[in-house]
Amino acid sequence: MNMCVEGGLTRPDSCACGSKRRMNVALISSRQDPAGKNIRNQIELLLDSGGPGDWPGADRTYEFYECDERLIYAENVDTGIEADLVIFLSRHSSLNPVPVLTVHVTGNYGNAELGGSPRTLAPAAPEMMQATLRSLAKHCPEGYRISYEVTHHGPTNLRHPSFFVEVGSTEKEWTDPVAGRAVAESVLSAVMQNPVPLIGFGGTHYAARETEIALSSRGAFGHIAHTREIAGMGEEMIRAMAEKSGAVAAYIDRKALGREELLRLTAMLEILGIPRLSESEIRSMGHLSWETYRAIRETAATLSPGARCYIHDLPEAPGCDLTPGNGIRTLEINPELIAETVKADEPGFIQKLDALPVVHVTTRDNRLLPVFLGYGKARSQLIHDLNTLCVKIIRNKEITATESDHLIIKRVRFDPQKARELGIPSGPFYKQLSSGRAVEIGGRVITPDMVASGSEVKIHIPGLKKFP
Repeated sequence: MNMCVEGGLTRPDSCACGSKRRMNVALISSRQDPAGKNIRNQIELLLDSGGPGDWPGADRTYEFYECDERLIYAENVDTGIEADLVIFLSRHSSLNPVPVLTVHVTGNYGNAELGGSPRTLAPAAPEMMQATLRSLAKHCPEGYRISYEVTHHGPTNLRHPSFFVEVGSTEKEWTDPVAGRAVAESVLSAVMQNPVPLIGFGGTHYAARETEIALSSRGAFGHIAHTREIAGMGEEMIRAMAEKSGAVAAYIDRKALGREELLRLTAMLEILGIPRLSESEIRSMGHLSWETYRAIRETAATLSPGARCYIHDLPEAPGCDLTPGNGIRTLEINPELIAETVKADEPGFIQKLDALPVVHVTTRDNRLLPVFLGYGKARSQLIHDLNTLCVKIIRNKEITATESDHLIIKRVRFDPQKARELGIPSGPFYKQLSSGRAVEIGGRVITPDMVASGSEVKIHIPGLKKFP
């Protein structure tokens, strides 16, 4: 393999005031690849025309490398390179060509049909790959789309974390200066946004669900497996996906897998101790560190098998202090109070939880549990605030009374049995009476109160008389 350095562009060292040291990035292209040349030329133009602080990624050093062969066959291409990250500037080809800008890491789950070694994965850079994908979405030219690609070709024998950034899918797009500039701007302006590294399973070549998740949440994917690859996978390959991606969890596109495949894959993840996150769980993680979120998940799992967690205004634990007493604790609320609140206005209750530093927990089938999660130091205040919120919603939606520390809920409901006893036929008359309108039958006027029954629920809430 013949490769040479064609010149480096360096950004100033970070100052000694505590800012991060600069990242050394190797940009590799092939002399055979018109898209790689296009992207490289545009990066050089942008760097030459601006000052060190012109790009969000101004704390990075860039070094350009060029090789003779196609990049997918450039095994060990980064040997001798001192870098924190390798980005391959490349073309994308497709049997169904569309204008597209893509990112992906390299490797083979099975045979090496497009370079690399069989059943071998390269080290991934999910955080910077997601940052570049998001930047591509911002700079994408009209008529192009952006996407992850699944892991599907070489090179595989690499020392450094790497990924391909590509322009596709024909000569027209490969040489399009607008597309080249968009990719160049995206590479230079990519900035990580507190990512959570993941691996993905299922879907087509362009990994639509993983792309959407990465664009709208902190989920940053490394290796992604096409649906067709999953049947041939064992624990060893899944472990390699996670290790090469530095992943803390896995996402499965459930709709892309059959039931047996899903069960088998889920079982292997459990054996390997790799948590599986749904799309809603990835989105609900908010700003929390993985350590804090995992502590929340583990606590919720003790409450109900397959429990789901929904983060509200919960801050990060100071210093990620999750020690007993300070970390995540359960906040138990009177089950009857929660049941009556949900009955009165569940959507409103969930919405108002956004103002509280809590996590609400549901069963696997999304039924709200009467147990919330929060930090131990604020436990008493959080229980008081949750009780207060429940009481306010019930008082606003129902007829209530207070008796010492008891909240009394009085309800009047249409009683079909009373209606039948008065000879009222079911149908439109029932609907009118239940909506509070009187009806006339055979010269008799039947009022709603004549076919109504009352019920009363009494809930004990300590300190209720002090509630506002």
